[in-house]
Amino acid sequence: MHPTSRGRGRGRAGAAAREGKGAAAERGRARRAAMVLVVVMGVSGSGKTTVGSRLAEKLGWKFYDADDYHPLENKKKMEEGVPLNDEDRIPWLCALHDILRREDTSRQDTILACSALKKMYRCVLIGGASAIESNRPEKPGENPALKILFVHLDGPKDIIAGRLEKRRGHFMPLELLQSQFDTLEPPSPPENFITVSLEKSLPEILLQIESAILQGEALPE
Repeated sequence: MHPTSRGRGRGRAGAAAREGKGAAAERGRARRAAMVLVVVMGVSGSGKTTVGSRLAEKLGWKFYDADDYHPLENKKKMEEGVPLNDEDRIPWLCALHDILRREDTSRQDTILACSALKKMYRCVLIGGASAIESNRPEKPGENPALKILFVHLDGPKDIIAGRLEKRRGHFMPLELLQSQFDTLEPPSPPENFITVSLEKSLPEILLQIESAILQGEALPE
């Protein structure tokens, strides 16, 4: 074969390979564009803020820490060792939903670190106050439910307790950890979620979440 022919063949093959990679990347971007909201959830001490903020930094996304939006009354209760009830949490969750709604409207990729312990709490993050009224018919022109991927940081209580003992300057005392586990309703189908073991290293945790996002493994229908 003439050397020029071989060169043209290699060139065509290289171009096809580049085109294939480009198409795959484009498909990945298209899948990712359908899901721009991620909630990193779990009990206090599971590493939500660390994981969420590091992932947001890595991806260039916006990050919010739900603890920053607790009203003073909630923080005082927790500092005194009094567990929060639904009445305490619902207004806080509605405020967080409004933040996520705003970012979704502007198509801003966003990560929120939030305990989201109960299924009802996650429903409020998705649907706002209307999620509480489960039997209320949807009103014309009402905003559709947000598409959120919940990332559950799961791990043994003793490991999490050890982390809380080392933490300083936070309003959640170690004594409330059991109440968090008692309240926790781990996500399950048909919820849109992945579960990540917090016994993995931080780089491994970030890689697992990033892969789920970029590969579209947990995109809502």
